[in-house]
Formats: sequence, C-alpha cells, structure tokens
Amino acid sequence: MKYINVKFLTVLLSSAILVGCGGGDKEEEFKFYTLKEAGAQQLELTVEASGTVEAISSIEIKSKASGQVLFLGAEVGDYVEEGVVLARIDQRTPTNTLAQANADLEVAKVRLSNAQNQFDRSKRLHEEGNISDKSFEDAQEAFSSARAQLVRAEVFLENARIALDDTSVRSPIAGTVISRLAEVGQVITSPTSAVGGGTLLMEMADLNKVRVRALIDEIDIGKISIGQEVTLKVSAYRDKRFTGVVSKIEPMSKIDQNVTTFPVLIDIENTDNLLLIGMNTDVEIEILNEEVALALPAGSLRTRKDVVSVAGLLGIKQADLDSFLSKKVPGENFDTFIVLKKTSKGAFPHWVKVGKTDLNHVEVKGGIAEKEIVYVLPSEGLIKYQQRFSERVKGRFG
Repeated sequence: MKYINVKFLTVLLSSAILVGCGGGDKEEEFKFYTLKEAGAQQLELTVEASGTVEAISSIEIKSKASGQVLFLGAEVGDYVEEGVVLARIDQRTPTNTLAQANADLEVAKVRLSNAQNQFDRSKRLHEEGNISDKSFEDAQEAFSSARAQLVRAEVFLENARIALDDTSVRSPIAGTVISRLAEVGQVITSPTSAVGGGTLLMEMADLNKVRVRALIDEIDIGKISIGQEVTLKVSAYRDKRFTGVVSKIEPMSKIDQNVTTFPVLIDIENTDNLLLIGMNTDVEIEILNEEVALALPAGSLRTRKDVVSVAGLLGIKQADLDSFLSKKVPGENFDTFIVLKKTSKGAFPHWVKVGKTDLNHVEVKGGIAEKEIVYVLPSEGLIKYQQRFSERVKGRFG
C-alpha cells in the first residue's frame, strides 16, 4: 500500500509540473529545449576497458637430460641472474657415456694410424708393380674407413660432453621464476628427438616490463593508435596510477555475448615489480583532450529526418522548412548537420560543419559564429514520449 501512495504522489507531481507549463502558448507547453551559446569548449574523451597483466615474453626451462632431479635452485617468485644453475640431474649415465666415448676415440686414432701406414706401403708396392690393383684399392678403402671412424668417435665424444653438460640446467636470462613443475627426487625422461623435446622444469619471465591485454569495444578501436599513452589502476594499489603505452592492436576480434572487442596490448615499465602476472586492471585511454575555439552541445545537432519532428514545436513554418531541406548538402550525417539557431524572428535551421567530439560537445568548423544561440532538444523518440505522457496526464486530471 505504501508503494501505491508513493507512485501516486510521483504522478501527481509530474502532472502539476506539466499543467503549470501548459498555461501559455504552444511553445511554452512543449518547452523541451534549452538554449546554448556557441563558444570555446574543452573536449575530453576517454575510453575505458578492463585487462589482465601478463608477461611480455616467458621462457620455458627444460631439461634435455634424463634421470633423477638432484637439485633445484629456485622457487616460484625468486629472481635469478643469467647463468645461475637452476637444476642438476643425475650425472652417472652421462659420465659413463663420456668415458666410453673417450676410449672409442683412442681406438679410432690407433686404427687410423695403422690404416695410414698400410696405405703408404701399398701405394709404394703398387707403384713398383709388386701388388695388384685390387690389393691397393683394399688398402685405400681401409684407410678411408678408419678416418670416418675417427670422425664418428669425435662426434660421439662431443655429444657425450654435451649430454653431461645438459645435466646442469642454467638460467638463459635474468628474470623471475613464475612456475615450477618439477621437484627434487623426481625422475624425468626427456625425449629430445621430439618437437619441443625436453622435460619442463620451470617457467621464467622478465617482470621489469610487463603488458596488459585489454579488450576494447569495436566502436572505440578506431580511436586508438600505436604509441598512445594509457593510464591503468589495479585493485591492490588503489592510490597508485600506472602509465603504459599501446604497443599492438591485434587484428582478430573476440566475440562474447554478441559483443565484439579487439585485444589491445599495453606495455608497462614494472621496475618495482608491483604488477604481478594475472592482476586485473582498469584501463583508461585518453582519446581527446583539446580546447576548441568554437563548439556546440551534441544535442543541438539534428539530421534531415528528425528536424521535421521538432520544427513545429519551435514555430518553424512547414513551407520554410521544405525550402531549407530542398537543397542537398555534401557530407550530410557525416560531418555536416542541422542546428536550429535562435534569431529575432524565432528558430531557423542552419547547416553546420563539425569536427572533433567528446560525445557531449562537438567542434564547429563552419556555419555558425561565436555567441550565436542554438536550441538543444532531446531525441525525436523522447519528444513523442513526453507528448503522449502530457496528454495522458491532462486527460486524467483535466
């Protein structure tokens, strides 16, 4: 019952206001407009979005060696310098393989030496005609095979040294450990022959510079450019504002619940390491901040279609309006619109050329002078709704 009384009082108050305005002429009855003077105006426009902090580049730390993990040198969140040992794997098998490779190399050297001596003797005997061509060719083949075996033994030795060196995993960059997937005592198997081979031990990133991936509505994406400065805020530091720069606008859109957005990447200096991976951010991109010499409220602009609905309310004669609209003007509804200017004879339509806008005000480039006054009216739909509402109230209360 209390709700009905409040509603009744609201309607009664609205009707009193409308009836009070209805005692004059027609223009006073439908006085939906305000009068604004053309003049200088500060235009400010900001695009707002949300985003998530992420690393600009992260590196996976993998072990190419197989065996038991004996040592891990960093925890998640630790900062490590380049070259620091992050992990050690059991070295017994690689050490044995290296010893075998060294022994095979010594054997290969001896075999090559013997094969070369045999080849030199066969060459002399062949030149003297004491051995057949077949015997000389066999000696030549044995010498070439011994050289190949030596090369093969040297390659095996080098690979054994690399395998032993791979048991110590070092940091390739100076950065922060952001994840650790292995533990001491774990036995790993690293199929290095596969694409992306190796067992993932940790993941590192340089957090001195991070980026935010913000999703910008397709309506605003055309106003954003590379190099634009961005202001960011995070919940953890409400009293601190971070500054970044737009580094990339991704060409592939994302659609969520019929809303189309584009990812915009914003690079931020993070030398204090305050911004952490995964933090949610509020992004503000300043699109426009400029004072223009001449501007009008955006609500004063009309199109050829909706100027007809308000012309009668302001006392503009239909013949005068038809004469005004009979001429086509370049740029209509693009950068040229109609304003209703106040003159000594009442409202009169004029074409104006517009420029920048902050959605509340619009820069005027021509068609009206400073200090001239224009009518600011609501949309055609709102005017019709107000007319119907006024008629209903008058019909109910007289």
